Amino acid sequence: MRAPISVVIPTLNAEAALPGCLAALFEGLNAGVIRELVIVDGGSMDETVKIAEEAGATVVQSAPSRGGQLRAGVAASKGDWVLALHADTQLAEGWSDVVAGHLSSEKAGYFKLCFDRKGLAPRIVAGWANLRSRLLGLPYGDQGMLVSRALYTEVGGYPDIPLMEDVALARALKGRMVPLQAHAVTSAGKYVRQGWLRRGGRNLWTLARYFTGVSPEKLADAYRR
Repeated sequence: MRAPISVVIPTLNAEAALPGCLAALFEGLNAGVIRELVIVDGGSMDETVKIAEEAGATVVQSAPSRGGQLRAGVAASKGDWVLALHADTQLAEGWSDVVAGHLSSEKAGYFKLCFDRKGLAPRIVAGWANLRSRLLGLPYGDQGMLVSRALYTEVGGYPDIPLMEDVALARALKGRMVPLQAHAVTSAGKYVRQGWLRRGGRNLWTLARYFTGVSPEKLADAYRR
């Protein structure tokens, strides 16, 4: 019997973060839950593709749009379940047992967020993210998404958009997701560089604009600036 999960990771110049993300996945290989690893690269100019190939991943080339990359990665995968991760996210020890226990569920799952930095600001931001996910049903992509292929197909999957693809899928899965009792440890680099308050406020403003109908393309342009 084949392992059930295809792990799909979109990348773009991720050579610094990707090794840690992949190292955390070995637990799932040893537990027999990971069938394959699909890396969807958006045109990296660094060693990202080499790292992925050395890890035994299937590498798919795509235009640099996270929604489009995830959609292409899922299309290229074969598992009965898909685990979508960001390259700068590492699943905490013990995640594979939690995921294995979830595979009998008909619902999608997402991980609890924490950051790779200690302190009050990381705890507050992560706490808000976990509260938002539980109360509003809006986990972000850095929390990972575990979804059966059948359910993914039923709701239409990731849209081919450059930003907010995670929110779009979460809205399609409304009422059909549960938090997994394991943590996704994500990089705090952008928060440290931009400031925790500024970055958090920017994320909320982007989400609010998306809900009022601003296109993901315009949001992505503003996000990059």
